[in-house]
Amino acid sequence: MATAGDLRPDHAAHREAITLQFGEIVKRLIDIVGRKLTCYLASVKDGRALDRWIGGIEPYRDVEARLRFAYQLVKTLSDHDSPTVVQAWLTGVNPELGDRVPLRLIKEGDLNEIAPEVLGAARAFVAEA
Repeated sequence: MATAGDLRPDHAAHREAITLQFGEIVKRLIDIVGRKLTCYLASVKDGRALDRWIGGIEPYRDVEARLRFAYQLVKTLSDHDSPTVVQAWLTGVNPELGDRVPLRLIKEGDLNEIAPEVLGAARAFVAEA
């Protein structure tokens, strides 16, 4: 009998993305994709903001929602591939996304619109592995 975790490869990642403290989300994103890409996703110029968030300072605007979504995505991918592959997937032109770059969609797009599309592309990638 299939369990809920067997139905989609991102269920555990989704649960972590919504239950972990925001500072832990930031730490784990840095561990998987690095400080530079995490700063890019958060629209900050340097890592000082990341350090403040890890320390418990509240983020501004929609940064928390965007980074929680990014964590769900990269956790899903990293459960099946190395951080190097995850970084390449995020920064590369993706045929599942109409040849758009996932990282740019996450940073600049409306999450309500792009999240299903980007998650679908990640699920397709994981299914092909």
